[in-house]
Amino acid sequence: MANGDAVPESWRAVLDPVLASPKSRQLGGFLKAEEAAGKAIYPPRGTRLAALELTPLDTVKVVILGQDPYHGPGQAHGLSFSVQDGVKVPPSLVNIYKELASDLGLAVPRHGNLTHWARQGVLLLNAALTVEDGQPASHQGRGWEEITDAVVAAVAAKADPCVFLLWGSHAQRKAQSVPGLMQSHHLVLTAPHPSPLSAHRGFLGCRHFSQANAFLDAKGRGGVDWAL
Repeated sequence: MANGDAVPESWRAVLDPVLASPKSRQLGGFLKAEEAAGKAIYPPRGTRLAALELTPLDTVKVVILGQDPYHGPGQAHGLSFSVQDGVKVPPSLVNIYKELASDLGLAVPRHGNLTHWARQGVLLLNAALTVEDGQPASHQGRGWEEITDAVVAAVAAKADPCVFLLWGSHAQRKAQSVPGLMQSHHLVLTAPHPSPLSAHRGFLGCRHFSQANAFLDAKGRGGVDWAL
């Protein structure tokens, strides 16, 4: 893929056809032009496909869909809702941690790095995988969605039962566009977004983490160690 982000081997059969499309080539050209113009793009090159690198297709147990990366310097590193070590935990992740503590009795982490989840099969996927500094949603509609739609569809096509955690209307629309997902052998859980603007409308108290583990255990796949 353009700009130093090679598609991990386990995802190549899924993504190679999409990456050959005109829309994906336009995306590569757009990113090159933005960087050539001196714009800061997050996350940095080489980390934009981190979700796919850390969570190969055959290991996926849980999918958590985000919208686009954090748009402040040093925050985004290729995983939805996650920030690099040493960065203040963002408000949405604070609420995710509150729900973890309420649901599973886990201590609230002091950091916002979710790599431990990704290594266990939690696919932390944003709909758009880049953003301009200080400009939320600036790279939506540029071609990332076709790529990430293909990723979601590939997980939906897996025989192994998986859990889809859909927080907020954007994530729910993206997953609902996958034919048959909502009536499949997977567990699909929905809730409002964990943002402070909406978390009190039903995200807090949703108990998605315990439900995900109960389902995975019942299907013989083993639950996720959510402690960080």
